[in-house]
Amino acid sequence: FQAIGIGCGLGTNPVSRNGFRELLDQTSAPMVIDADALNMMAEEPGLLKLLPTNSILTPHPGEFRRLFQPQAKNGFEMLNELRELARRLGVFIILKGAYTTVGCPDGRLWINSTGNPGMATAGSGDVLTGILTGLLAQGYSPKDAAILGVYLHGLAGDLAVQDNQSEESLLAGDLIKHLGMAYKKLWKCKNALSY
Repeated sequence: FQAIGIGCGLGTNPVSRNGFRELLDQTSAPMVIDADALNMMAEEPGLLKLLPTNSILTPHPGEFRRLFQPQAKNGFEMLNELRELARRLGVFIILKGAYTTVGCPDGRLWINSTGNPGMATAGSGDVLTGILTGLLAQGYSPKDAAILGVYLHGLAGDLAVQDNQSEESLLAGDLIKHLGMAYKKLWKCKNALSY
């Protein structure tokens, strides 16, 4: 496979855990790892050592704490830990939140400028996993997929709110409905810059 996204709705039962471990053992292609796959790695830290290089992990702050048990006392220290973990593991870590940040294996951090509080809703992370996996399948590098995917995900949320949707009533499905508009807006900007 060119791209694998795993974790959404997977469960953490022994059969799922064995299948996940087997997949990690047999796959060298970068993977997008979310939700229950992150939870299984938190319960069995040895699985982190099996991660293919350049994989993309997508934890929210709670998953990040369970998985890595950071010692950070504030947001700045958390970003430093994110940077070091991405570098040490050779993976991209997308720390989801108010200012979603992509930690890269080269030590760089990319802080996303799109998105809104309404995106803190069930299924929003699953949509991000789908976007990231789709970008990898199209041949984007893991770095470009992570940065572009996070931006498009947030932009779709912003466009949904602009399209008479309130932040309070935003659903994951609204992000999917506005993803095409997000791509169009991005292409308009690219075309405008190329003149």
